[in-house]
Order: sequence, then structure tokens, then C-alpha cells
Amino acid sequence: MQLFLESVFNNPGEKLEFSFSLNGDDLHFAQPALVVGQAENKAGIVTLRGIVDVGMNAACDRCAEPFSYRAEVPFSHTLVTSRESEESDELILVENFRFDAEPLIREEVVFSMPPKMLCRPGCEGLCHRCGQNLNEGPCQCVPGTDPRWDVLSSLTLSSNV
Repeated sequence: MQLFLESVFNNPGEKLEFSFSLNGDDLHFAQPALVVGQAENKAGIVTLRGIVDVGMNAACDRCAEPFSYRAEVPFSHTLVTSRESEESDELILVENFRFDAEPLIREEVVFSMPPKMLCRPGCEGLCHRCGQNLNEGPCQCVPGTDPRWDVLSSLTLSSNV
């Protein structure tokens, strides 16, 4: 989504409201995400703010069951038309008063996702032996012992000490 920001940069107090759909087939969006926000010039500083309403289809990282994930991702960035230093990641450079907001907002969505996608907080996962989904009930596996302790089980303590 191209934002034309010349009037916002040149007029303190000016606002530009925007909304658009963000396609996320590569991110497994259940439907296009809705982006709503505004670019506003307050005392010569242009800020891009908004929120992304995103729904995703995912597979649980513990039990592999499919589930839907929904989040509202807020974003806020300061836009500038020139920078003194290229080292600053906090200021976003806008060239020719045009700014493509889509890559920045896609990045916000990706970074907001939890590192581990779980169908629910208390997901039990799968049995490491038989693969039974432990959310559906316990498996029939007999708990085994760690073979590294077998040598100790053959030792008995003598009371003749």
C-alpha cells in the first residue's frame, strides 16, 4: 500500500488515515489481514501508527493439531525524509514523500508471532514413544526406566558395614 505523504510532511497537524487488506498466503493467514492506521504530523514529527487484525491457520508445535490464531498487532514508527546517519533503525526513511507500508507491516506481524505456536497454553503434546495425542487422554505406554541407571539397579547395599 503506497502512502502519499507530501501534505503530511509539509503541514504540522495534518493527518492521513488509511486502511487496506494485507495478503498473507505465505504466512498462512486465514484471510487477508485488516490494517487500519494513520500518518500524523505533530510539531514536524511524522508518526505512522495503527493496528493489524490478523487471523492465521497454524499447526500446534506440541501436538501438531491444526488451530486458528488471532491477534491484533499494534505498530508505531517515526518517518523522516532524511537522516544524518544510516545507523539509526528507529527512523524510517521516506523518499519522494511516498512510502510503501506493506513490507514494514508484514515485518511487524512476523515479529509479533509467538516463538512457539500452541493450540492452547496447557497443550500436553504427543507421547514420545507411541505418538498418542496426550490432550485426548493418556497413552497405553508403560513408563520405562532410563537405561543409563540399569547398572545401579543391580547393586545392593550391604548391611555388613
